[in-house]
Amino acid sequence: QVQLVESGGGLVQPGGSLRLSCAGSGIFFSISDLGWYRQAPGKQRELVATITRGGSTNYADSVKGRFTISRDSAKNTAYLQMTSLKPEDTAVYYCNLKRFADYWGQGTQVTVSS
Repeated sequence: QVQLVESGGGLVQPGGSLRLSCAGSGIFFSISDLGWYRQAPGKQRELVATITRGGSTNYADSVKGRFTISRDSAKNTAYLQMTSLKPEDTAVYYCNLKRFADYWGQGTQVTVSS
């Protein structure tokens, strides 16, 4: 059974930074591809960033150069470091694990506002 728990969201001013964490359980965490997605009110869920089991990363154009995805397999944790935040980054952020199926966390709210 895979469980994912996100944390680290909150309210931040434009230009600020946040680091999201995704703590995973289950034997597959360290050998699975991981990702961060987000969903803003009234919009579809969209890909933010992914990281493979080997450490290769991919980013949405809208966050390239501002966000960094990483993982610590020893701690079964994935991270999303977000810098230079913009109001349009406001959304619920979800952690995703892909291993024969998609697994999701409950999400953490990020609000960028002055």
